[in-house]
Amino acid sequence: MNTEVSRRKFLQGSIALSVIGGMASTNLFSNEEKKGEIKITTKTSTTQAQTVPTLCEMCVNKCALIARVENNIITKLDPNPLFPKSRNMLCARGNAGIQALYDPDRLKYPMIRVGEKGEGKFKRVTWDEAFEYIKEKTVKILDEEQDNRSSFMFCAGEGMAEHTFKTFYDGFGSSNWLNHSSICLQTVASAYGVTLGTYPQADLENAQYIIMAGANRAEAFVTPDTMDFVKKVKAKKNSAKLICVDPRFTNTAAKSDKWLAIKPGTDLAFVLALTYVTLKEELYNKTYVAENFNGFEEYNAMILKENYTPEWAEKITGIKAKEIYEIAREFMANAPKAIYYPGRRSTFAKNDFQLRRAMAIFQALGGGIDCKGGLVFGKQFKLKNHEEIIPMYDNAKSRAVVMNNQHIGYDSCAIVSGGGSWISWRNNFLEGTQPYKVRGMFCYKHNPMMNMPNTVKTAQMLKKMELVVCIDTMPSDTVMYADVVLPECTYLERTDPVKTFGGVEPAIAQRNKVINPMYESKPVIEIMRALTNKISKPLFEITKKYDEEVQSEIASSSEEEVYEEFDLAKPFMFSQEQINEHSVSDYPDAAEKLKTQGVYYPKMDEYFKQLSENEFEYYPEAAKSYSVNGGKPVTPSKKVECNIESFTKKGIDPMPMWRDEYMYSIPKNQFRLMTGRHAQYTQTGTANNAMLKDLMYQNYLWINKHVATEKNIAFGDIIEVSSKIGKTSLRAYPTEKIAPDNLFFIHGFGQESSELSWAYKNGGNDNAIIEDFMEPVYGAAAMHETNVEIRKV
Repeated sequence: MNTEVSRRKFLQGSIALSVIGGMASTNLFSNEEKKGEIKITTKTSTTQAQTVPTLCEMCVNKCALIARVENNIITKLDPNPLFPKSRNMLCARGNAGIQALYDPDRLKYPMIRVGEKGEGKFKRVTWDEAFEYIKEKTVKILDEEQDNRSSFMFCAGEGMAEHTFKTFYDGFGSSNWLNHSSICLQTVASAYGVTLGTYPQADLENAQYIIMAGANRAEAFVTPDTMDFVKKVKAKKNSAKLICVDPRFTNTAAKSDKWLAIKPGTDLAFVLALTYVTLKEELYNKTYVAENFNGFEEYNAMILKENYTPEWAEKITGIKAKEIYEIAREFMANAPKAIYYPGRRSTFAKNDFQLRRAMAIFQALGGGIDCKGGLVFGKQFKLKNHEEIIPMYDNAKSRAVVMNNQHIGYDSCAIVSGGGSWISWRNNFLEGTQPYKVRGMFCYKHNPMMNMPNTVKTAQMLKKMELVVCIDTMPSDTVMYADVVLPECTYLERTDPVKTFGGVEPAIAQRNKVINPMYESKPVIEIMRALTNKISKPLFEITKKYDEEVQSEIASSSEEEVYEEFDLAKPFMFSQEQINEHSVSDYPDAAEKLKTQGVYYPKMDEYFKQLSENEFEYYPEAAKSYSVNGGKPVTPSKKVECNIESFTKKGIDPMPMWRDEYMYSIPKNQFRLMTGRHAQYTQTGTANNAMLKDLMYQNYLWINKHVATEKNIAFGDIIEVSSKIGKTSLRAYPTEKIAPDNLFFIHGFGQESSELSWAYKNGGNDNAIIEDFMEPVYGAAAMHETNVEIRKV
């Protein structure tokens, strides 16, 4: 079925969720148009019901679940025990997926803006009217820009259907693509990628020694492997020892054997000192290093020459030298079943790329690569591609980036990755330094207004765009700045692209549609199908007008034949269900099992066993993919890359090293701001979920108890936090669990969209005050570099 190519448990009992009521006072619809009130009681009955296996989308883990449907209403979500990744677990967020479906505030109809950008004033229109509006604006812009397809920017958030939206981007022909990577995992993934060949997983279940730095797994990301890990640490199973390195005394720190209160942004000095001890005392795995390292001699010499001793690191990090000596020795004594946890969150400091490189190298010194109890690459089942149309537009410009004066990279970062640098791109756009005009923007399941530092600048960018098209399920802060709003249905109302999940116990899983879309919402694939059918031919007319190569091709063949290469609707001509069947066609019975069970992996019928009420076996031990590359890295050289000399030309240190500018510094009467996440919320995407609000209503400002007493601040007092770029307010939480010069609060609150009844102005917005600092390699947002002031309101 190829198109033509041209280039697990939260509640044991039933959930009784009542979602009753209509929309709050709103600018989105007139009173006459508010007939789409949700008056549904989703109380589970004892009557016969339909069950549908599907996948959760309340966070990135994508746990398998089984939806119970009664009279076309989803009344319960249960964990699906068949999926190795979710292991019969469904957390609070997963159960709250029903509320995401029946949220009265959800987007219901296509809309076109009628007020000023940011006001949230829209009129309801038909789908065809929305597409016609997009067509007219797009044709106008491309005509005036002489078919420079890169005059449009495309951005998307993480999700299984991101690929579908990106297919539209590929066909459109723009070079400007931005996703969540530069405000998420970019430096982690890239640093491990260039050092080990890929971003690995951590076999926490079998590790005997774990250093968890800057990662709060017991609190921020409650997934099945987190639960198993926490239980293991608590039970001291296999004598596992946990070292927590974090500026705050978190829940993970509370469960650890040792907590080291490091100063924010100084982790690199800590790792370099661990490496110094390992090299100086020759604690490393000499055989592994000799066989699997490139540049070891240079790295060894540099570490020792720079004298990165624990005593040196103590002055920078605040961690006692004797602790660093002890941890380095213990780690290597337990290697290879020792893990320096790679982390899975955003960039902390400007040195983050080199920090992650140093972590990867330190891990490899113990030989804990591609092995049980160490970092694992895992196995993955391949899926067939649904081939796309990727036309060649002669007038499409390259990515809108700016070269710096030294010509060693770009103006604000040395490397521009596939996902780009959000901050760099936005700032260049506002400063007018891009090589050509970018005038339009298509945004899918993404909220730049809330997920990127310096909210004021993001609002300026959106206002300056001539056409902003937002495809979303909720009226987010970004949607308030859209010209056209296209309502996507929720994950329980659609089938998404089938996905392969790699790891020690790999599997394929599929999100199946549970009920039909409510209101006039649609799956993104149907939105793309209808939109491309509307705009494809008119956009081709612009290409004909300006593209001399196309003109020549038409002259030598026919317009119909040439248009076949530019038909944007082609990739969307098949249903998602048909595409999924094609994707797994190499595996007998996979398509049917994915529909009926939601999960598939070869020998599942033979391997899968229930061991107890809530314990299952997915693979026998001998069949687990602890090692897939014989312990070798998967870099092109099959070596751990310590010294990457080519980096020098780009102005990047070829080896991880400490620079004076990395020193920890906070002016008098100021504080270093830190942010993070909580397991009951997923960034900004769940801020309006009433079920989750019941668990944690708002975010609080962590402030040292003694500092709070000095400033007459009590629990619950409203505190204004301000920086050079803005301010936000939230309630105080005085505590001994944070240093006197640090502050912390959870990300995702304080939204400004008045159409979000629960989220509107609830708590503080970190990105309103975080300055747009970037780490210099990939231009990722450095989230913990901002110093702030506070005052009691």
